[in-house]
Amino acid sequence: MVLSEAEALARLEALRRQRDAIERQIADLLLYLDLGRRLGGPAAPAQPSPDARADAPIPVPEPTPQPARAPAAVAPQRPPVPAFAVPAEGEVSLSETVLARRYGRALIEAVLAVLEEAGRPMHASEILARISEQGFSLPGQDPVAALNTRLWKRSGPGGPLKRLGEAVYAPADAEEA
Repeated sequence: MVLSEAEALARLEALRRQRDAIERQIADLLLYLDLGRRLGGPAAPAQPSPDARADAPIPVPEPTPQPARAPAAVAPQRPPVPAFAVPAEGEVSLSETVLARRYGRALIEAVLAVLEEAGRPMHASEILARISEQGFSLPGQDPVAALNTRLWKRSGPGGPLKRLGEAVYAPADAEEA
């Protein structure tokens, strides 16, 4: 079977879409496992059920047919393309970056839930104690300072929190007393 350049490019694009779909699923599963570990999931790894979806095919959008084109008289000379593209430095940690952002969003949602449950403004150390019970952790030698920094960054205009004092926060939609 001989492929034309257009057919080869269409197949290449379909494979790239499939790879992107697989990478998104891998990132989602890594996040799921990480959050499960942090939130106190089962201590022993559970055996997968026989009807698990691990072997399920990944849905890939069908490529749209390209209109036939007349071949060019002379193909422009291009440098040879490597068989496997070498990822750029920024792409190597893409899934780690995505996971870190999702974890940060989940952390802020947990903080908002704690503040709503308490029904009053709370100090960052109180918030940290409550979210630590839920399995969240913060890096560094001073987790309270790390949490305070994250909360301070989200207490600006349009943010979900408002800062009431030194490391004291309340939900932004709460009425001031």
